[in-house]
Amino acid sequence: MVKEIERAGIPVVHMCTITPISLTVGANRIVPTVAIPYPIGNPDLSPEDEYELRKKLVDKALLALTTEITEQTIFE
Repeated sequence: MVKEIERAGIPVVHMCTITPISLTVGANRIVPTVAIPYPIGNPDLSPEDEYELRKKLVDKALLALTTEITEQTIFE
């Protein structure tokens, strides 16, 4: 699905926990996330710390979205 959306001219960021799978399916902008059951969060953190974690991931995804790339890129 990511490749088809990008083919239409819309940049996409794939946020995932297992980046090799993202590379295999052809995602171009990849942002690694936390863990399989909670990809964009961590229920063991305090609400304030989880907010900061999520904010950092979204900021990274926005950076990836606005970055020109020529090949598949993982934004660590």
